[in-house]
Amino acid sequence: MNIDIRPDGQGLPPGGGTAADGQPIYAAKCAACHGPNGEGTPAAPRLVDPTKYQVGATQPTVGNYWPYATTVWDYIHRAMPFNAPGSLSNDEVYALTAYLLAQNQVIGANDRMDAQSLPQVKMPNQAAFTSPDPRPDVP
Repeated sequence: MNIDIRPDGQGLPPGGGTAADGQPIYAAKCAACHGPNGEGTPAAPRLVDPTKYQVGATQPTVGNYWPYATTVWDYIHRAMPFNAPGSLSNDEVYALTAYLLAQNQVIGANDRMDAQSLPQVKMPNQAAFTSPDPRPDVP
């Protein structure tokens, strides 16, 4: 089964949503683990921090670390919520992705995310991911 979503958006399904659509979904299905404002809890990591990512100084979050907005959609779609992975509709996943991107100041609060707009989002840390991988411990 080929269900992966690529950085260029290949594989994204129909649907869409805005941060306003995502806020009540986040409150109902995500906040118990990730905190009401995405600040993280002992149960789940922080999701919101628009501060520039610095190794060893900043906790990686959706807004300051992830290289592609499409992989945020893919991860939410496959793995969230923790107690019912894969239970969210495509529209709910787009809305949650929009909500997290807006909370991290990556997109505007009224921007609609869908299969056309999501791949166009430029993540703040995208340039830090290079190919080939420069780490000496990676083959």
